[in-house]
Amino acid sequence: MIPASEYQYRRASLLSSMEDESIAIIFSGVGKKCSADENYPFEVNRNFYYLTGITQEGSSLLLIKSGGEEKEYLMILPFDPVKEKWYGKRLTPAEASTISGVRNVLLDSALASRVETLLTGNFSDFPAISTVYLDLEKEQKIGEDMDIEDYRHSLEVLNPRLRVEDIYPSIIALRLVKSDNEIAELRSAIEATKIGIASAMAKIRPGVYEYEVANEFHRVINDISAYQGTAFPTILASGVNTTCLHYPTPFCKIENGDMVLMDLGSRNSLYCADVSRTVPANGTFTELQKTIYSIVLGANKAVASFARPGRTIAELQSFTIEYLASECLSHRLINDKEEIKNYYFHGVSHHIGLDTHDPGEKTKPLVPGNVISDEPGLYFHELGIGVRIEDDLLITKNGCEVLTKDIIKEVSDIESFYRHGH
Repeated sequence: MIPASEYQYRRASLLSSMEDESIAIIFSGVGKKCSADENYPFEVNRNFYYLTGITQEGSSLLLIKSGGEEKEYLMILPFDPVKEKWYGKRLTPAEASTISGVRNVLLDSALASRVETLLTGNFSDFPAISTVYLDLEKEQKIGEDMDIEDYRHSLEVLNPRLRVEDIYPSIIALRLVKSDNEIAELRSAIEATKIGIASAMAKIRPGVYEYEVANEFHRVINDISAYQGTAFPTILASGVNTTCLHYPTPFCKIENGDMVLMDLGSRNSLYCADVSRTVPANGTFTELQKTIYSIVLGANKAVASFARPGRTIAELQSFTIEYLASECLSHRLINDKEEIKNYYFHGVSHHIGLDTHDPGEKTKPLVPGNVISDEPGLYFHELGIGVRIEDDLLITKNGCEVLTKDIIKEVSDIESFYRHGH
């Protein structure tokens, strides 16, 4: 669990990046309509969560840097006994304060009047604010009939001379370097994923349906994580389906001789694991499967050795393309290095954290505390063989730590797993 003191530190870091005579307003968001009177399950805006630890919809954070002072306010929905009968308990101000470390917790209705006084200078303890920072991530819904752009325009009506800045990049810059507490959350998510993958692998055999394997993974990781769910929709593919990168319909029966590709992850306190493993359905690799698998495994290990502070994700990608192309050429799987783009067509790495694909620039040098994926793959549709092996790497001072190293991936270990009854 992330302590309140860490949320306080994050907010202080964000405030230090803000200009004088400015405020920042960040929203948790509200649910989006799915169909008729049903909403999609609510997912909190991760930037708001990163700064507060609050997952409740309809909440907002107000940071003020003005007149030589810094203040922070958290706004939450009020207690409503009727709605709680339908939708469950809401946080009390005291509970929200304990989680977030924000001392000033008000009801959500206080935000509008407080912002108005700050922007106009009327009846305010602070000089009129000249700059407002908003998280301007697109399509962010913050009210029943309002998105973040609507809200921005409403503020500009209050003060036509107002300068609105996007605070999204500043929050993301903080998020990309993980604290010890965040790494602990990721380790917990990875441990649940490891156990879930072992149970899913034990389920794999000819005649079983892809969705049965996915369901086994979901059952196990939810038991471990107290129903915190998956980090992203599970990809569970067999046979030729393994050559579809984001295969969405796991309805096929697994056949003898198939490879089975799993791309999945558990989450812990919203921190995401992201792991891929590929295994033979009958427990034994054919020679061709072993050749392709070994090339991908070699690339996976080489990327982990290559990753270090100062390198960029773009450089990792170029390194991977050259490795895969050279190996495929030497094994006569391709006739020319340029052909590799037909069989490897995605990035080898992305940042991982509160989002499975944490935002981050591919050309920005890696630094200690970054957590990234390492996921080379080869996809031969005409052979019905797709292989992806994905680990999660923590960038350290001198290289990286493979956080997922205990999830088996060696050919001998996989075949032994099946040969000895798991």
